[in-house]
Amino acid sequence: MKKRALISVSDKTGITSFAKELHELGFELISTGGTKKAIQESGIPVLSVSDVTGFPEILEGRVKTLNPYIHGGLLAKFDEPGHQAQLEEHKITPIQLVCVNLYPFQATIAKEDVTVEDAIENIDIGGPTMLRASAKNHQYVTVVVDPSDYSIVVDELKAAGEVKFETRRKLAAKVFRHTAAYDSMISQYMSDLSGEENPESLTVTYELKQSLRYGENPHQKAAFYRKPLGSSFSIANATQLHGKELSYNNINDADAAIQIVKEFTEPAAVAIKHSNPCGVGTGEDIFTAFTRAFEADSVSIFGGIVALNREVDAGTAKKLHEIFLEIVIAPSFSDEALEVLKGKKNIRLLTIPFTKDDKKEVKFTSIEGGLLVQDFDRYSLDDATITIPTDKKPTDEEWEALKFGWKVVKHVKSNAIVVNNKEMTLGVGAGQMNRVGSAKIALEQAGEKAVGAVLASDAFFPMDDTVEAAAKAGVTAIIQTGGSIRDEDSIKKANEYGIAMVLTGVRHFKH
Repeated sequence: MKKRALISVSDKTGITSFAKELHELGFELISTGGTKKAIQESGIPVLSVSDVTGFPEILEGRVKTLNPYIHGGLLAKFDEPGHQAQLEEHKITPIQLVCVNLYPFQATIAKEDVTVEDAIENIDIGGPTMLRASAKNHQYVTVVVDPSDYSIVVDELKAAGEVKFETRRKLAAKVFRHTAAYDSMISQYMSDLSGEENPESLTVTYELKQSLRYGENPHQKAAFYRKPLGSSFSIANATQLHGKELSYNNINDADAAIQIVKEFTEPAAVAIKHSNPCGVGTGEDIFTAFTRAFEADSVSIFGGIVALNREVDAGTAKKLHEIFLEIVIAPSFSDEALEVLKGKKNIRLLTIPFTKDDKKEVKFTSIEGGLLVQDFDRYSLDDATITIPTDKKPTDEEWEALKFGWKVVKHVKSNAIVVNNKEMTLGVGAGQMNRVGSAKIALEQAGEKAVGAVLASDAFFPMDDTVEAAAKAGVTAIIQTGGSIRDEDSIKKANEYGIAMVLTGVRHFKH
């Protein structure tokens, strides 16, 4: 049987070398447009698809390969007599190898000035059709979509005169993953374009960033995938400058740290342990901010993750170096800071661009047999309708502290209580089954520092016991959502102790 290969690629990495190898292995090459030109200019004989189909490319190249002379050659069963008879009858030559990759849709929509017309024009039709046809018929046809696979195909052809069936099947599986991801990008783009919020089906695509040694625990397999064109201000787009490979728990905790530090424009430092903040501090400089975050809970920070929203300087690096930390995340590190921190072989040092990212993102939470989808919680006090139902109103200093606490409590696992002043957390109560339990933990941690501090809650107080506990510890102002049928009980208790209470009208549950 005559050996024929069809080559048509947007990504021309290594394509002329691959074409040369195939030609020397006895394949007749057919191609289109720019690919054909590149192969010809390398001195390799190549037929035009139009020579095979007897029909010119039309509609500005929209129709080239959609033709029985191509798809008959791709889909025929080579050992089926009926198929062979039809190929002979219609003078169709089988195609044993297909090398295709697609119009750069993702790269096109990533451009800031992309028009809808440009995006639509970069939706490939003929390419996915050829790939899917060839992958379906992988029992007979070798299909290649990734330049990194060229050498595998050539090596097997040279060794045995054909590509192993197991390899053809793997390559076919890669094709279907590739076309599924490609169509997913298009479907997301078109859904956004048409304003579809909850489509009848949801298909998302992610790219493998890293295989992980294990998941939350050593007996769980895991991997880390990155969203194409996702937020740049994220752990998925971090650059690692030093240290061991990130683990599943590292990545999860790093994400939590980044989400909190995003809340602040002034110099801020966040220490995370098991996805909850153990210390948050702000200051006139990053050294002061980190010192306060450390002093907020100098015990729990051990083995934790720290995110800072300013460049790490030498002084801050020396302070960080004194503690065992898993990860330090910052927009940058000075040369002196890197020299200090790299003294610890295993500490991971990561940078991410601390720039405003307006891309709309949604949060996926997998459950067994399903998926929950929601917007990320970007709600701030600027969006809230504030009411102050108590006799006492917050002082200016209390207001600053209340705003600080509200930013932090939003990121603490529910039930959540944060006790703080205007510069740092003093106590964090997380993940308790009742709110007063979280309050007791936060107030106990704050100790005498709770006197004159404020308290933030991620949801309303259904009973007045939390207010009473806060008052007895010396808290002077509280911020909470309100909305309980027993709000008046909490307001009355606040008035009894002379506490200012701010109601935001919005809760921040985090499970």
